[in-house]
Amino acid sequence: MTKQRVLSGIQATGKLHLGNYIGAITQFLDAQEKHDSFIFVADLHALSIPEAVKPHALHEKSREVMGILLACGIDPEKTTLFIQSHVREHTELCWTLACVTPLGWLERMTQYKTKAKKQESVGTGLLLYPALQAADILLYEPDFVPVGEDQKQHIELTCDIAQRFNHLFGTTFRIPKVAIRESGARIMGLDDPAQKMSKSTGEVKTGHAVSLLDPESAIKKTVMSAVTDSGQKTRFSEASPGVVNLLTIYELLSKEKRPAIEARFAGQGYGTLKKAVFEVVVETLRPIQARYAELAKDPAHLDQLIARGAERARAVAGPVMARARAAVGVG
Repeated sequence: MTKQRVLSGIQATGKLHLGNYIGAITQFLDAQEKHDSFIFVADLHALSIPEAVKPHALHEKSREVMGILLACGIDPEKTTLFIQSHVREHTELCWTLACVTPLGWLERMTQYKTKAKKQESVGTGLLLYPALQAADILLYEPDFVPVGEDQKQHIELTCDIAQRFNHLFGTTFRIPKVAIRESGARIMGLDDPAQKMSKSTGEVKTGHAVSLLDPESAIKKTVMSAVTDSGQKTRFSEASPGVVNLLTIYELLSKEKRPAIEARFAGQGYGTLKKAVFEVVVETLRPIQARYAELAKDPAHLDQLIARGAERARAVAGPVMARARAAVGVG
């Protein structure tokens, strides 16, 4: 039986943290066992805000993310893992799709409107971000694209663009289906349980997130300083948001059931909970960091894996791009 194809992307900016591991990477690991899985490191998307880009740093960050994904257990034999910019079809198809996408469709995107308000001058790349995202998806003809609720609009736009292209030039693209990820694995900032744990915030604000590459001393400092409250409630249904966040991290990493967790920490105080969270986080990250260190010692091997992933991705993207070229009469 042919496996369904699934596509996911992860930004090349910021520090990968515990929330990324729990909310996304563990799902990548599950997907590679069940589906024909494609995962790319989205470095081209970072260029949409050029003021924030440091060229050498972006290159190294892309390699770092690739290394972390491999260290977490992404198997390059089971998953096509690649860097977005290493497959030139992404930029070519982005332009082709942008030419058939009405301006109003791009201007109405929530992400564009939100980011544009924060900038004095808005670059064209930010406006075209959804067209590039559509290219990312359509090149690999996935059966479905798992995303959070906040990305649903982008997948719907991808479908609209593909349908418009097919109407204008003949059936060329497969229309993907969106799969909304289940809630419940949303990890909040340890310094602010009202804010989702963020890669960009974690880079500039200590105590916000546990990076997957943080040393044990930094992990301990971050976890032990996590926001709680002045009480002692440790039941999921009664505790304050900061305490629930810690309990959730412990639950997802330890695999213990909630009744056992609540019994374990009942009347123990938050210091005991924080110590347990610190220990389970360290035990989770220790083998990942060890594997990452091994990869870092052999950059040539990492380069080989990166090149192999791009080659496998091009083998799928190339024919789709050729079809699109033929449809519009170029190339």
